[in-house]
Amino acid sequence: MLTGCLNSSSDNSSGNSEGSNSNTGKTIEIMVGFSGAQLDNFKAAVDPYAKAQGITTKWSPASNFNQLIATRIQGNNPPDIALFPQPGLLKSNAAKGDLAPLDGIIPQKDIDSLVNGMTDAGTLDGKLYGIVASMNLKSIVWYPKKAWDQAGYKVPQSLDDLTALTDQIRNSGKTPWCIGIESGQATGWPATDWFEDLVLQQQGFDKYNQWVAHTIKFDSPQVKEAADYFGKIAFTKGNVLGGQKSISGNNYATAGNPMFKSPPGCYLFKQGSFFTQPGFFPDSILKNIDDNVGIFAFPSATGQQDVLGGGDLAALFSGKNDSAKKIMKFMSTSTFAASDAKLGGYLQPHKDFDTSNYPDQTTKAIAEVAYKATNFAFDGSDQMPPEVGTGSFWKDTTAWISGSMSTDDMLKSIDSSWPTSS
Repeated sequence: MLTGCLNSSSDNSSGNSEGSNSNTGKTIEIMVGFSGAQLDNFKAAVDPYAKAQGITTKWSPASNFNQLIATRIQGNNPPDIALFPQPGLLKSNAAKGDLAPLDGIIPQKDIDSLVNGMTDAGTLDGKLYGIVASMNLKSIVWYPKKAWDQAGYKVPQSLDDLTALTDQIRNSGKTPWCIGIESGQATGWPATDWFEDLVLQQQGFDKYNQWVAHTIKFDSPQVKEAADYFGKIAFTKGNVLGGQKSISGNNYATAGNPMFKSPPGCYLFKQGSFFTQPGFFPDSILKNIDDNVGIFAFPSATGQQDVLGGGDLAALFSGKNDSAKKIMKFMSTSTFAASDAKLGGYLQPHKDFDTSNYPDQTTKAIAEVAYKATNFAFDGSDQMPPEVGTGSFWKDTTAWISGSMSTDDMLKSIDSSWPTSS
């Protein structure tokens, strides 16, 4: 997989002031940070169009995308198009002049049809450098549909309602939540998603972005409010299957599976839209997902429904490459990847996408949560400096949940790890 990323293309050369790749040929290289079925489906969406345009595509999947894209750029051999998994990395490259602005390349109607707030992730100093080609949603709570309906539970419309529902389930002698944050060397990232969603839902989109930029500190009343809410959910006796001490050792991928036991081990599970794909919920549940699983948007306290998520941002390394520009325009339309959507696991980021292309009602409902949102906020830890986003934020929240660090110490420790140059 890495070999394709390290091979250079004979069509590439340096010396372009609009990004560092001046390839003007009919063969273009597209570098991505995913592989397997996701790559196969994405290729199936792009390649027929490219072939019809007389364009040959060379796909370069990279499991260590951040490192390899830096190496390629430093060697004056970038791909023609890259799908960045993190907006922070894209903006860093844009600031260095490595990327071509998309203003004037992507039609305004295709920019306007994106989910609200989504263009912020690819914009730097008022110029658009990256456009979301696929999205995932994290502001999702899953529940066991049949048992939920039998119990007569109602979807909460606010964070206060979610608290009341949690108390209702616990007081009836049942366990409300399944929570797991274990993920090998990445243990802790599911906890950061809780924090991010809570800051977003309690403080709103603008203050969320200020916190991500560290204008609002971790050790602030706004973030403490998020910690307090999560603590009441996760640390209250009887709220979580296995109790507080089980959370840090419970693998995130299978943590929600007890929902589907009889009787259910829990009734609420917060995780991302990718749980519609094989490898998470049991195959028997996915086979009839609409009958077995229900979802609702993680509720808000602000009166408006913002959502947290991520996505792959398509970026162009040369504004002079007509073939690459054609592919970029195609990937930026609301009709792109309809075939990919039908296969499952893909969410189209344009609000006017035909949702009948989704393979089931569950995926359609997840997508509509995003389409109806007031704003779409990108995952905060993915935008923070790595010392924090994939370092202290993961590590210190895990220590806090495990009981070895107080709330104040956790938040101050994360603040102290923020690099002074960021």
